[in-house]
Amino acid sequence: MKCATLLVLACLGHAAPLLAQGLTQSDVLQGTILQGWDDAPGTRMAAVHLRLAPQWKTYWRAPGDAGIPPSFDWSGSENLAGVRFHWPSPEVFHTNGLQTIGYHDELVLPIEVLAADPNRPVVLRARVDLGVCKDICMPAQLDLVADLSLPGAPDASIKAALKARPDTGREAGLGDIACQVEPIKDGLRLTARMELPAQGRSEAVAVESGIAGVWVSEAMVTRDGNSLTAMVDMVPPSGQPFALDRGGVTVTVIGGGGRAVEIRGCPSP
Repeated sequence: MKCATLLVLACLGHAAPLLAQGLTQSDVLQGTILQGWDDAPGTRMAAVHLRLAPQWKTYWRAPGDAGIPPSFDWSGSENLAGVRFHWPSPEVFHTNGLQTIGYHDELVLPIEVLAADPNRPVVLRARVDLGVCKDICMPAQLDLVADLSLPGAPDASIKAALKARPDTGREAGLGDIACQVEPIKDGLRLTARMELPAQGRSEAVAVESGIAGVWVSEAMVTRDGNSLTAMVDMVPPSGQPFALDRGGVTVTVIGGGGRAVEIRGCPSP
């Protein structure tokens, strides 16, 4: 069962109660693009800035079974070659027995903007689709514009968000990681075993397949000393076992207090 799809339908159903309460999207969500600064010829460090009403939250790129992943459409931009995201460490939320991963109250999401022609300015136009939740959820859509023709200046909020990125495996003291992959009826089961110091009293693990459209279950996590094990099921749209590029797998261990570790690639045992 693809729980994310079910939540999208649930969010659509909850939009009416929000309206009945007199709430609109603008009451709970505001968004802008922070101009940032020129980082190198043809490269700009900017950020998407989301401000949420108190206690409201939105989701990380891998939001968990019961979350809605944000999507960004930059196709209306001018002189844009690409955008690289620098996600700050997310938080884990538990609501009605469901685990989600995201941010509350505010998100500054740094974006590294690459110009197609370094001698011309970039105009960013973004269509952002996302979910926002408190006691109930609603789908949201933002249209953001930023003219990056001026050189800009260092921005403390962007720098803080960059500093809040997850540690790499090496920074966190990762000794080893290996993934066992086995076919199941409708996809694959992946078991990641890591030698990694504890990242807090409680830990959640998010596994990303690196393949668009593949649903990944909430990880079953166990720890024994420095050994951490996470098991997930991966189900593609075809509902059949599939070829997995281990180099494209990302394993993120999320602890408390803003601690997280992002591990790229998961070789065989």
